Amino acid sequence: MASIAKTVVATGVSSGLGFEAIKQLLQQSQSYKVILGARNIPNTQEAFDGLKFDRAANTVSILPLDLSDLKGVKSFAEQTLANLGEEKIDYLLLNAGITNSAQKPGPHGSKWCESYIVNHLSQHYLVHLLREKLVESQSRIVFVSSGAIRNVPKVGVLDSHLKGGSGVDGGTIYCETKFVQFLGAHWWRRQLGRTNHVVAVSPGLIPGTGLGRGNGMVLSSSMPDAKTVPEGAQSILEAFTRNDFPKDKDRIFLTSWGEWWEKSVYRNTLDKSLQDKWCPSKEEIEREEGISS
Repeated sequence: MASIAKTVVATGVSSGLGFEAIKQLLQQSQSYKVILGARNIPNTQEAFDGLKFDRAANTVSILPLDLSDLKGVKSFAEQTLANLGEEKIDYLLLNAGITNSAQKPGPHGSKWCESYIVNHLSQHYLVHLLREKLVESQSRIVFVSSGAIRNVPKVGVLDSHLKGGSGVDGGTIYCETKFVQFLGAHWWRRQLGRTNHVVAVSPGLIPGTGLGRGNGMVLSSSMPDAKTVPEGAQSILEAFTRNDFPKDKDRIFLTSWGEWWEKSVYRNTLDKSLQDKWCPSKEEIEREEGISS
């Protein structure tokens, strides 16, 4: 007897680590309905067409999504909800990440640099847009994070660094935007903790994903603790199924070696006022970014 399909809504899975995670998911005995966003739909469709999985039990729907365009994020959310109808969302996977510097002005007239919008603001906005369905579904929300969140010694510089045209290098911007994304994971855990599980997970150091292409950063498989793409994908998928949540609700970070990090590792992300500052409301985002409600 075929299992009832579970629904996954995902960003950042058209290639690399995210693509591998969905590939592994589709090879499980559990059936899945996957709705994913992609900038290049023909290439993404070709990649998924090339996978071997049970197409009678699993479905993959690809919708247009450019995470640097918040208006496009809203359109993706609307199309996703229309696609779902009365069906629920079992998992929301927020995997997109880029390492571009803040040399250029913000995209689409935004005051923020592209990496901030892609790595945090667009994902935060998408959760807002899907919030009612997520609560109704009691979905698990998975933020793909990074150990780089530890490399932000001064939070006071974020306002200036993350603006478009600030000139800050891509390595620094990546750490700072993943730090802010993790603030967002904490914030959503506070908002939705009674109905939803929120997990931040690190896939580990994964050379070969193309993550550093935005700033020339080169990752090598000879680096200490380097993992393969399939291993990193397995770490992400572990966040889908782990139910041994710590009693301390602030311990939401699952490491690539399968441990829940002690919150002393990321103490400076626990400041609720800082979380609130970097997690604007849906209305604030739409007002600032010129998105019609």
